[in-house]
Amino acid sequence: MLRAAFMKLFSLCWKPFGGDDGDGGREGREGLLWFRDIGRYASGEFSMAVIQANLVLEDQSQIESGPFGTFVGVYDGHGGPEAARYVCDHLFRRFREVSSEGRVVTPDIIRRAFQETEEGFTAFVSEQWTTRPQMATVGTCCLVGVISHRTLYVANLGDSRVVLGKKIGNTGGIAAIQLSTEHNANLEAVRRELMELHPNDPQIVVLKHGVWRVKGIIQVSRSIGDVYMKNSQYNREPINGKFRLSEPMNMPILSACPTILLHTLQSNDSFLIFASDGLWEHLTNEQAVDIVHNHPHAGSAKRLVKAALQEAARKREMRYSDLRRIDKKVRRHFHDDITVVVLFLNHDLMSKGLNQGPTVSIRSALEH
Repeated sequence: MLRAAFMKLFSLCWKPFGGDDGDGGREGREGLLWFRDIGRYASGEFSMAVIQANLVLEDQSQIESGPFGTFVGVYDGHGGPEAARYVCDHLFRRFREVSSEGRVVTPDIIRRAFQETEEGFTAFVSEQWTTRPQMATVGTCCLVGVISHRTLYVANLGDSRVVLGKKIGNTGGIAAIQLSTEHNANLEAVRRELMELHPNDPQIVVLKHGVWRVKGIIQVSRSIGDVYMKNSQYNREPINGKFRLSEPMNMPILSACPTILLHTLQSNDSFLIFASDGLWEHLTNEQAVDIVHNHPHAGSAKRLVKAALQEAARKREMRYSDLRRIDKKVRRHFHDDITVVVLFLNHDLMSKGLNQGPTVSIRSALEH
């Protein structure tokens, strides 16, 4: 009943817009919204969108696709845009280097790419320490999907999420299956993991204003960056006092080691939704999958962003049209930056064992 009611409300609010504009689809902006309605990648079609809420956009995302397979990255920054931008510049490059130009993919190769990117950003923080010490408090969640030889590798740090839309037999129905493990202190399993890693620290997780935070400061337990929570060298003046710990740090508190999941793609696997937590704050996995399943491929990512904004407006008992008029920075009080990438899976292409689609290298807009 709730799902049906939500879909009816969404259908009433959503107005169709221009569809496919040739092979590359339509790309454009509507105020703080950047989107690419439809495009082709090695294993099918994709749709991509991002809405800005912060004064400076802190989300970044990319699609890289070619003979090696497909790489998707969603990077949800916090404390500033620098870590997400650094990861978008370097993580895929590191992945190609350690995987011999993408010819081999293993969980260990993906971990090495994450580790080398973390080391590179830490070196950047060290270089900036005397002039921009606040770089030590900038970090980013990282959600990566790699499709190679009909296997999907999902690597995640933080609380972005990938959800699979899977057809249910010949019923016409669709199931929503979450394929990523999240690292947010509001999850009991994450709090338990932190307490096991830090058994002598009763303040490793603290409940503040109804929200669980690591050391009472940050919600995510894994990230790239946030070196102030990984190296005591950076947990001191002149960084802001709210980030400084009162007791010595004898081991890293946050981790940059991703959780990695492997999924063999099946013929009834229809599409994948990669999104920052700004989307999942307002839509359930089932709602998001239903929206993609029940509408044309073109504009799927933008449609999901708009559905999340409509829900954010509803929660504040305001009209969606009024929310759209609110400027960045102030907008952050109503919703976060939201990034969405939807990959549609063409199994005819994948079954040939060749990546027939064009070489693709797309990055969401740096600034709005």
